Amino acid sequence: MGQLSFQASNALIYLTYGIFLVIGTGVAWTLRNQSKGSYLSSNRTQTAFPLALNFIASALGSGILFSYPQLATLAGVQGVIVYGLASAIPLLIFASLGPIIRRKCPEGFVLTEWTRQRYGIIAALFLSFVTLVTLFLYMVAELSAVGQVVSLLTGLDGLPVLIVECLITTIYTSLGGFKISFFTDNIQGAMVVGLIIIATIAVGVETKIDTSLIESSGLTKPSLLGWQLLYILPVAILTNDFFLSSFWLRTFASKTDKDLWIGISIAVVVILIIAVLVGCTGLIAAWAGIWPGDPENPVDGSVAFFALLAQLPDWVIGVVLVMSVTLSTAAFDSLQSAMVSTASNDLFRNRLNIWWIRGAVVLVMIPVVVIAIQAPSILQIFLISDLVSAATIPVLVIGLSDACYWWRGFEVVVGSLGGIFTVFLFGTVYYGTALEGAQLILLEQGLYGEDWGAFGAFVAAPVGGVLWGFAALALRLSVQWVLAKRAGRRFDALDRPVYLAEDRTVSGDEIDAASASDAPGLSKTTGKFL
Repeated sequence: MGQLSFQASNALIYLTYGIFLVIGTGVAWTLRNQSKGSYLSSNRTQTAFPLALNFIASALGSGILFSYPQLATLAGVQGVIVYGLASAIPLLIFASLGPIIRRKCPEGFVLTEWTRQRYGIIAALFLSFVTLVTLFLYMVAELSAVGQVVSLLTGLDGLPVLIVECLITTIYTSLGGFKISFFTDNIQGAMVVGLIIIATIAVGVETKIDTSLIESSGLTKPSLLGWQLLYILPVAILTNDFFLSSFWLRTFASKTDKDLWIGISIAVVVILIIAVLVGCTGLIAAWAGIWPGDPENPVDGSVAFFALLAQLPDWVIGVVLVMSVTLSTAAFDSLQSAMVSTASNDLFRNRLNIWWIRGAVVLVMIPVVVIAIQAPSILQIFLISDLVSAATIPVLVIGLSDACYWWRGFEVVVGSLGGIFTVFLFGTVYYGTALEGAQLILLEQGLYGEDWGAFGAFVAAPVGGVLWGFAALALRLSVQWVLAKRAGRRFDALDRPVYLAEDRTVSGDEIDAASASDAPGLSKTTGKFL
């Protein structure tokens, strides 16, 4: 596989990082004395176009260079289109639900704060734990991916690159907080779009396709896997996006609901185009005779993109290398700021001194780098996170409807855990043993197996979660009814709460005042778990 020279690789990588360091640190230094509220969030400050660039930068990471081409080699054109649509369209949920949640919890800037307001402390901490774990895993996966990209394109050891990326993003993120992440994402998002255009033109001009391989590859025909992924990927990606606070921070940062809709709509179109273009490199590698390679030296589908690049001029590889570093840095600093804002809000109620928060950013990078070095196994944990989100989010969003005021945190937690248990029950019945049922929770065969195991798991998780949630509702109401009768008091568990009769609309000035306070982003009320 062709590689860029040692000197050219180092120059491109560290020049790109150096640019981000200078720009990021320079802007962050001017923000060093900002209030805690501004450090953690930027509610109602951003217009449509910056929002679009931010969503693009946050949604894409260097890992797309592995996953999209690999799926193309497995499920062909159908898989590329399904994966692209499943990656882009779910972002519209933030434009749809964001205004609703902002009206219900105007003081907040992350989903977990609305959860606390609606479902109580226990449910909020449960969601916070899953959210922080998901953010941590995304950070690990992003570092792992950029390390592998650098190794494949240059032959260099990826570890120094991981460390440098952590150092640079930590410096400017710890100084500037969310605002600097938003600012750098504007630059990085624009760079990614430009580099994608250049790389696309280069691949199209330089690659020679053997048209006789198109029909024989079978990649233009639908497949069982492609039809299964039509359900699996939207469910997995849509529900898992709810756990990414980097998206919620940007949702709350929109100046108006119109800006939010326009910004996300632009981002959806651009992300769809980029996803399909990157995925098509797997198809091109197959039709150019590069994948699957010779029997003596096979090419794995996950590196089909890089095998294709090996046939192209060095300058194309250089463009892709800069694009990969930019993608990774943009995604990584967004995850960093999201983790800090979420932890500060949910665990310390935004009362922790800002320097402690900055110190936490530095400390969390150590385990991220250590685990990223062992990265191959982390993808397995990602799949578990997808199942947890598929079980949790359906029972969580029921509470967005005022008509479901009787839905409590107890139902959310029981429903979420019950959804995972339902996956175990399905696997036990489908495979015939409890051991294989437990293994299905871990999705040890991945998403691309030849049976219906993964598909069944992603049906069992949300459906089972909702059923368990309603069973928990029936149990809670029954117990509360019995206790009320024994105590000789009125059964009030189904009474409409007072807050539904209150006007929750607040002015922009009130939101700005909350953001500038010593404990910004905190809801004035706490919901009921039982």
